[in-house]
Amino acid sequence: MSRLPVMSSKRVLTSSSSSSENAQEFAPAQKRIRKDPDPVKPHAAATIIGGKRPAVAPSRAPFSKPARGMGAATVAVGPSRGKMSSLCLLPKRKTTVVKNLDFCYAGGGGTTKRHAWDLKGKVSDMEGKVRNYQTKFKSVNQENEALRDTMVQRQSKMVEMEKELKKQKSQISEYEEELQALSGVREELEKVSSDKSTLQKELSNLEGKYKVMETLRDSQETELQTLKMKLSVQESTLARVQGTLRDTEEEVRSLKETVAQQEDELHAGEMERRRLHNTIQELKGNIRVFCRVRPLVDGGLSKHIQLPASDVKTITLAKTEESHTGKTAETQKNYIFSFDRVFGPMASQQEVFEEISLLVQSALDGYNVCCFAYGQTGSGKTYTMEGAEYDQARGVIPRAVQQIFRAAEKLATQGWEFTFTASFVEIYNESLRDLLYTGKASKRPEHEIRKSTNNEVTITNLTYEKVSNEDQVLGLIALANQNRSTAQTAQNDRSSRSHSVFQLDIEGVNVGRDVKCKSTLCLVDLAGSERMLKSQSQGERFKEMTAINGSLSNLGIVISALANKESYVPYRNSKLTYLLQSCLGGNSKTLMFVNIAPESDSFGETLNSLRFASKVNDCVIGTASANRK
Repeated sequence: MSRLPVMSSKRVLTSSSSSSENAQEFAPAQKRIRKDPDPVKPHAAATIIGGKRPAVAPSRAPFSKPARGMGAATVAVGPSRGKMSSLCLLPKRKTTVVKNLDFCYAGGGGTTKRHAWDLKGKVSDMEGKVRNYQTKFKSVNQENEALRDTMVQRQSKMVEMEKELKKQKSQISEYEEELQALSGVREELEKVSSDKSTLQKELSNLEGKYKVMETLRDSQETELQTLKMKLSVQESTLARVQGTLRDTEEEVRSLKETVAQQEDELHAGEMERRRLHNTIQELKGNIRVFCRVRPLVDGGLSKHIQLPASDVKTITLAKTEESHTGKTAETQKNYIFSFDRVFGPMASQQEVFEEISLLVQSALDGYNVCCFAYGQTGSGKTYTMEGAEYDQARGVIPRAVQQIFRAAEKLATQGWEFTFTASFVEIYNESLRDLLYTGKASKRPEHEIRKSTNNEVTITNLTYEKVSNEDQVLGLIALANQNRSTAQTAQNDRSSRSHSVFQLDIEGVNVGRDVKCKSTLCLVDLAGSERMLKSQSQGERFKEMTAINGSLSNLGIVISALANKESYVPYRNSKLTYLLQSCLGGNSKTLMFVNIAPESDSFGETLNSLRFASKVNDCVIGTASANRK
């Protein structure tokens, strides 16, 4: 049996509306397949034509009817020889085109095909089939027309709803803008409310303060009235005080004039004091010699040294000798020496310094002052010049420095300002060494003595330290003692093997009086003279002893030349005499300590020292002048 193709029609309706109603209306657009709860079992094959359709049930042809309320199905009945006993129902919403046409027949459950020779029957079957299809096509066309009308209505409704949606969105955006504005207004309102509460608190505080201020104002007004009364009393008192002030100002002017006159008189008195002081020093001699006898180690008295109790300027050496004629067993020979002052073994450091304190004052007055100690090894030179650390045993150098700075402080009240520069040098084996040098020993600079055009003696490459108080100078002295050359000999455990020279340069200025002065305080600790047999010096010690004795011999030669008023004085024979040239024969006030040892075996050295001191005491070097501008 031949089969004819059948056109299937699919009807789809799509809605873009977001509403639930439109979704319900156009729900058939989704592809669904449902099963009938009570399907009709076909007796023959049928061609099922289906498609997607909306839930619309228009009137159908006699050969089709709706299968369900929500959808429609088309039933195709094929021609048969027998009577059609049942219908083939189409599935809901979606039908499938069947390429081969089968016919459903009622009856005993079998399918009967026409014979090949039954062309008329086949034609009648085909005609019935065509009519069936034509009826079905008309029904479908009507349904399509209804669906198109519905779709147009839905589309117009959808357009209206889209417009309404846009309108609602714009209105929503406006509402959102208004809401944002209202939120800003709400924040502003909250801020204003907060400010209002703060201002209310401040207002309440200000009201309280205002009440306090009113109370304070009342009290101040009362106080003001009291002050006005006091002011009137004070004005009258002020008038009296102003009168007294004018009298006082006149008295102050008179006192200032008196003070100025007294300052002039004080300055004149100071200058007169300096002149008289210098006159006294000149009367005593510009070269003075003091003798000091060291006490014995065991504290006893030496028999060969005699010190008269009534005469503090004389010392006698008594020596017992055997008679050469044999008439008498022994004879005593006395050697009498006179000096400016002789200090016995019991003299204290303070007593010794009091005798030279006026000479130290001359250094601050603008005169060059030199003080040096001479004597044999172990006679007490270093103790006299430096002393010990505790106050009562301090020597000439620390006491002189203390006096200089204390006197400078007193003169500062009269307008004087002083600057001090300290240096410390030693002469060791006829070479100069800087005792304030703190660098490496291998890099010590060389030093030479130079004399300027104004006869001032200077040393090249020497350390000059600015000092402003006594402690700084004492620190420099301690450093110099550490660097000084000392050694042990048979006569002294710590013998000085060099001459040490401490210099304090003093410059003073009185700006108000336009007066300047410049001077040098020179304090010298000479090395001790010794004999080789007594000191038992050997090697390096012998070389040192030779240099010491040579420089002291040259010092004696210079002193002799000065005493004999010779035209040529050999200052350059040694570094010691060349360095002390300005002190021995120049513009200076000089004091020499001759220290002697009291032991009887030192009689020879003591006699030589006293003879040398007598030569120095006989020297006349002229009158020293102050270095003033």
